Amino acid sequence: MSDKSGKSEQRLSVLKTYKLYVGGKFPRSESGRVYEVTDSKGNWLANAPRSSRKDARDAVVAARKAFAGWSGATAYNRGQILYRVAEMLEGRREQFTAEVAAAEGVSRGRAAARVDAAVDRWVWYAGWSDKVAQIAGSSNPVAGPYFNLSTPEPTGVVAVLAPQESSFLGLVSVIAPAVVTGNTVVLVASERAPLPALSLGEVLATSDLPGGVVNVLSGRTAELGAPLAAHQDVNALDLAGASADPELAKELETAAADNLKRVLRPAAGTDWAADPGTERLLAFLETKTVWHPT
Repeated sequence: MSDKSGKSEQRLSVLKTYKLYVGGKFPRSESGRVYEVTDSKGNWLANAPRSSRKDARDAVVAARKAFAGWSGATAYNRGQILYRVAEMLEGRREQFTAEVAAAEGVSRGRAAARVDAAVDRWVWYAGWSDKVAQIAGSSNPVAGPYFNLSTPEPTGVVAVLAPQESSFLGLVSVIAPAVVTGNTVVLVASERAPLPALSLGEVLATSDLPGGVVNVLSGRTAELGAPLAAHQDVNALDLAGASADPELAKELETAAADNLKRVLRPAAGTDWAADPGTERLLAFLETKTVWHPT
């Protein structure tokens, strides 16, 4: 842009406002609080919403509301929807590359490789949607004129504390396996690097994923983890984001034990780039066994 004299005018950039993603909508934090997000060198990147306990409760309500429809969808349909999310991620590859480079302090080339790995992993999990029952289910031999069949079913609402150090590949590695098996998720983004998770919410909103299946909160991990661990309507808890803080992890495990939640506590220093195997696919499944006369 230039003025009448032909001199160029400096254009002011449009700063992005990051919001939560709850129930298919983009609310600001109920408390109105934000906190500064900086890059690896301490430079300001954005103000992220600092979610409150009320935001966490609202996210659980949205996840529970979405559970019946999502768990009742066919496995093939869930796989199609997750593949659509991967298509959307691929289209916004440059944005996620820039966010990962800033968050993790790596070169743009290395950040691009991590984004590519994350998209590939999302596709990989999408492909498991109609296959996981083959490895988690069985036809059981019984001494009698009966069929005895065991089949996997989703646990329910899963609260996931995203990995702190792997802002996108680790993020995908904890969300995708929980969702593809029919669970709904309340995600607490990395406290230090929440921007890729908040941007993922924008991708999910423009894909075919029903609102409430994935809900994204940003803020203090300990502040949000406590009410989610104690919440009676949360069925399982993934402590990936607390693995480096043994004291916090123990507190959350204790709170979860009071209401008999499933708890997954990965080891500190998990290599999110390694082959994930099927552990996370099976972590949040329940087994239903049916007897039927021959």
